[in-house]
Amino acid sequence: MTAEGFLEGRRLQMARGVLLQCIMGGYPPARFYGSDDGDLALVADPAQIHRLPWSQPPRAFAICDADELTGESSRLSTRGQLKAVIARYAALGLAPVVATELEFFVFAPNPDPTQSFQPPLGLDGRREDGQSAFSVSSNNGLRPFFKEVYDAMAALGLPRDTFMHEMGVSQFEINLLHGDALLLADQTFLFKHLLKEVALKHGLTVVCMAKPLAHTPGSSMHIHQSIVEIGSGRNVFSDEAGEPTATFRHFIGGQQAAMADFTALFAPNVNSYQRLCHPFASPNNACWSHDNRAAGLRIPASSPVARRVENRLPGADANPYLAIAASLAAGLHGIENRLEPSAAIQGEFEVPDNLSLPCTLHAALERLNRSQLAKELFGKEFIEGYVASKTLELTSFFNEITPWERRVLAAQA
Repeated sequence: MTAEGFLEGRRLQMARGVLLQCIMGGYPPARFYGSDDGDLALVADPAQIHRLPWSQPPRAFAICDADELTGESSRLSTRGQLKAVIARYAALGLAPVVATELEFFVFAPNPDPTQSFQPPLGLDGRREDGQSAFSVSSNNGLRPFFKEVYDAMAALGLPRDTFMHEMGVSQFEINLLHGDALLLADQTFLFKHLLKEVALKHGLTVVCMAKPLAHTPGSSMHIHQSIVEIGSGRNVFSDEAGEPTATFRHFIGGQQAAMADFTALFAPNVNSYQRLCHPFASPNNACWSHDNRAAGLRIPASSPVARRVENRLPGADANPYLAIAASLAAGLHGIENRLEPSAAIQGEFEVPDNLSLPCTLHAALERLNRSQLAKELFGKEFIEGYVASKTLELTSFFNEITPWERRVLAAQA
């Protein structure tokens, strides 16, 4: 939209079905988004209008709510779904506090998708081979790129906590500072956009796939969650003596009860399950533990005021609005129904059958489609539309034959 049109308050409308557009560009049948495929209004959030500092010519970026023309939030909108979950907490006098940890890879350009991704050439003329994990120095030559990333974050008001080189080849992680759940979803979304745009400017490719390289750790989007009282700001996961509360237990119990049903919301793509089936600290389970990275729900070591639950299931490919909404809705389900968690696990452990999660997109979509809990919390329209869109993507994947199949199976009898 032109700046003049935006400043005049001109309403931007969009076909309702676009919210269910699949990643290849197609749409499920119109019955999933209203047979007329009428318009929605895109209403900019005044707090999320940003001038993009890297853009020439100058552009602005506005994060919008998708509202029905009658004024209410569209049930197909993932941002609207998160706002609805936050409102349910507010009705109980509570507010969720969230932080995200986003991992991503920085690669050289990859014009041929049949070829593997490669790290950029380093300052010494070589490509990184994976020996720079958690290092304070490297030869990757990415400092000009990261300097512009940091400058752009500052210009957009995105506070960062820590930044590091992760375990994978040319893999990095940023921890965004904890805060309001909607704000953190907006910041995570905006940061991913920033990364990709600045990378292209520097002749690089940023990839937020869950598992872009074989034999290499995948990329997660861990979600740290705590709940505070509105007004006092007291963390309701800790009592006055600093001990865990019943609310803390119930929140974990709700997460455990819902994680299998919600797996397709946390792991939305075929590639998501490549990360989960080769765990490298990417647990595909609903176990919980104190500071054990093999558990899907980890309680990090912290002071009582910072007691929180880390959901380690979502990948970097997850929609931040939907992943945060699903995780918080699961916790609220546990609080409202006083669900008790299983016993905490420590050390090496085997996952009980009742705490294992779907390990393919097909299985996860089947589970989500059968879930009465998901339809109760997010609405039948949203869940059925989401499943229909993701089924199109799964079908498209199965319409291709992979190099592994040609290499391994072609010579078989």
